[in-house]
Amino acid sequence: MEPNRRDFLVRSAGAAGVLAAWSARARAQPYGVVAPAPLAASLPPGRVERPTVTPDGATLAARVVDGVKVFHLVAQPVTHDFAPGLQGELWGYNGRVHGPTIEAVEGDRVRIYVTNRLPTATSVHWHGQRVPSGMDGVGGLSQRPIDAGETFKYEFTLPAAGSFMYHSHHDEMTQMAMGLMGMFVVHPRAPEPAAPDHDFVYLLSEWKIAPGTRRPDPNEMTDFNVLTLNARIFPATTPLAVKRGDRVRIRIGNLSAMDHHPIHLHGHSFAVVATDGGVVPESARFPETSVLVPVGAVRVIEFVADNPGDWALHCHMTHHVMTQMGHGLPNLIGSDPGRFDEALSRHVPLFDRVGEEPGMGIVPWSARGEDAARAMPPRDENGDPTIPANSVPMMGGAGPHGYVTMGGMFTIVKVRAGGDEDERGWYVPPAGTQADAATPDELKRDGVEP
Repeated sequence: MEPNRRDFLVRSAGAAGVLAAWSARARAQPYGVVAPAPLAASLPPGRVERPTVTPDGATLAARVVDGVKVFHLVAQPVTHDFAPGLQGELWGYNGRVHGPTIEAVEGDRVRIYVTNRLPTATSVHWHGQRVPSGMDGVGGLSQRPIDAGETFKYEFTLPAAGSFMYHSHHDEMTQMAMGLMGMFVVHPRAPEPAAPDHDFVYLLSEWKIAPGTRRPDPNEMTDFNVLTLNARIFPATTPLAVKRGDRVRIRIGNLSAMDHHPIHLHGHSFAVVATDGGVVPESARFPETSVLVPVGAVRVIEFVADNPGDWALHCHMTHHVMTQMGHGLPNLIGSDPGRFDEALSRHVPLFDRVGEEPGMGIVPWSARGEDAARAMPPRDENGDPTIPANSVPMMGGAGPHGYVTMGGMFTIVKVRAGGDEDERGWYVPPAGTQADAATPDELKRDGVEP
């Protein structure tokens, strides 16, 4: 039977009703997002039982006023030390770059005052948090920007535990490039069945600071030359000291401008247990030694520190473990620079001193053979390095067995047996567990011809 006009209208109206009902549900609970259960704003503010540790950073102080946990962020210019010898004129919160970690407990009602002492307007976005639209902090969309000299109030209840971030969301290309960002940790209200012994927080970032300058270039898109863990570069990154058998959690947020970072841990395997979107079910976890932390995301890893030693923790992008790299240089691999060095030394006598003194850092174009790990920059008549002011060597720091030819996004996890062992000193491997030069007898025994 052919459909008539009346049947068509009835069926169309029915379909429209179903579509309207479906659309209403979709608006209330978007696909893929589980709406959190409502929590009473009157819940008493939770006390953080196991606070996190932000290496080379700080935690924001809080006070409780009428059952609300109150914080105060101050956006302001900051002079920041990336490492001895390299300072930046940046923007941060509460005198720090990056801003202090905010800690609270699931269900807490928080009130965060933001005072703007910058020379321009700003805002703060609570990255990953489920907050009312008007508290989301997008300048021009969810609020008007915070003008210079103003103090705004953000207030909301924290519906879910997790690892989140906060950052400027007004002219963010410039303001995030200048350092306006931090981490926001919300602990679960119920005690964790397997709480970690250590809970570390890292925020990854990248900067373009030309040698001899002090202010980052916010227009850079590809050639970042200062890659940081909590706004520090190796060897100024503080090692993580833990005891053998400790459960270790590391929350890693990435607010770099353009680059994802594959963070690699030596000597151990770990599981990714959470993201800024929530907990990863145990059935979905698997062992890893590297985790890719995308831009604008958080990855939380956990492992048992069961292997004593000094273990590298670093980005596996090889140029990200260097600092202020000089690009556009000729490739000299395989060339013989000896005659060039000899000729240059006749005209620049100080050049001959390169590589004579240990501990001065790597200058790649002057590294020669065994001297590569102790090459130093040329010096003037007063003995001062002739590298540009407010600059550091491209890579390197002192290690127990020579110069560590790494820099940038690199730090060390120190796993110790405990007791009287020095957790901050260098690890001493037990006899027979240290790689070293093979003896002639060993080579002969195993039939190896070097």
